[in-house]
Amino acid sequence: MNDAHEPRVRIEPWSADDLWLLRRTNTPEMTEHLGGPETEEQLLSRHQRYQDIEKTGGRMYRVVLVPDGEVAGSIGFWEQTWRGGKVYETGWAILPEFQGRGLAADAARAVTEAAGAAGAHRHLHAFPKVSHPASNAVCRKAGFTLLGEADFEYPKGNPITCHDWVIDLTPDAPEADPAGAPTATG
Repeated sequence: MNDAHEPRVRIEPWSADDLWLLRRTNTPEMTEHLGGPETEEQLLSRHQRYQDIEKTGGRMYRVVLVPDGEVAGSIGFWEQTWRGGKVYETGWAILPEFQGRGLAADAARAVTEAAGAAGAHRHLHAFPKVSHPASNAVCRKAGFTLLGEADFEYPKGNPITCHDWVIDLTPDAPEADPAGAPTATG
């Protein structure tokens, strides 16, 4: 039996060999809340962005099961301008055969640690669609705070309503502004 304190997943940096994972997550069921599957050209472009994301202050990872090393999905964080300030945003995709086990929440906790260690921004936000109960549950289980609803276009030209979830990457700092407004450290 797995001890509650033992990690069930680890996150490993995205590599050139991970295009297969993008293809596995590019199905109608996996992209239902993201505007639908992308073309092969869009996938190749996304894969290149994932490989280059560190140049813009973010990181992408594959989610790997511990101890067997099986790849269960992807997660990452990237810089985003939100409500007049710079924050990190996160998003994930767990393969269907691994869903429903709490692995996405474990991965979200791991990526929160990684974003905090990167140190460029004070807040990490997630913006799952209001109509996506599983991703909203991941945010809650991973320790994010729900700030309310927000309107977006994703993909471009497709208006959606999301929940704005946030976690303070520097919880010991005084007077955190959960809206992500610029601070002395963010």
